[in-house]
Amino acid sequence: MSAPAPLETSDSITVTPIPGPVRHSWFEDAQALFTAALFVSLGYGLLKQAHLLSGGTAGMALLLTRLTPFSFGQLFVALNLPFFWLAVRQMGWAFTVKTFLTIGAVSLAADRLQLVMAFERVEPLYAAVMGGSCIGIGLLILFRHQACLGGLNVLAIWLQERRGVRAGVFQLVVDSLVVVASLFVVPPTTVLLSVVGAVTLNMVLAVNHRPGRYLGT
Repeated sequence: MSAPAPLETSDSITVTPIPGPVRHSWFEDAQALFTAALFVSLGYGLLKQAHLLSGGTAGMALLLTRLTPFSFGQLFVALNLPFFWLAVRQMGWAFTVKTFLTIGAVSLAADRLQLVMAFERVEPLYAAVMGGSCIGIGLLILFRHQACLGGLNVLAIWLQERRGVRAGVFQLVVDSLVVVASLFVVPPTTVLLSVVGAVTLNMVLAVNHRPGRYLGT
């Protein structure tokens, strides 16, 4: 596509128009959702292997795997179902369909990660930082393709786009509260490392996902 033609102003200053957002194709969206699901499932796999937790609905799913016979993927899907109507009402059908396709892909990939990868030993601190980074990168990809992982992600994106509240900052606060609440179930050292993972995840978003910085739709 050719660049916009420069505009001549009355005082002979040349002004080049800023191009508008470029809409992603269906193939670009599909590739992004697939890649994001791989990053996110690997991140949660690392956290689970190190017995760490996370925030939001995924954190609740990880916590409930300790207390119920259900898998992470099954719990992750079930916990996100109540947010379906909010996603449709606030963000539209396209956003909702892409989001719930991603939730399904992440759930499927996370539950079958052991079929393609075996962890003999994972240092908990590394799992917290690397796991948080992988999930943050996956979320960043999803946000830029108008999708998310459901749950509080829906509210975080809505607050950023409609109220100017940074998605990463909002999620950092909420995720930290969810992890701290886990003190009633897991040891303090596990909670501390889980907070490290939550901070790492949300720093990826806070630094890289800002209004107006990315023009794709």
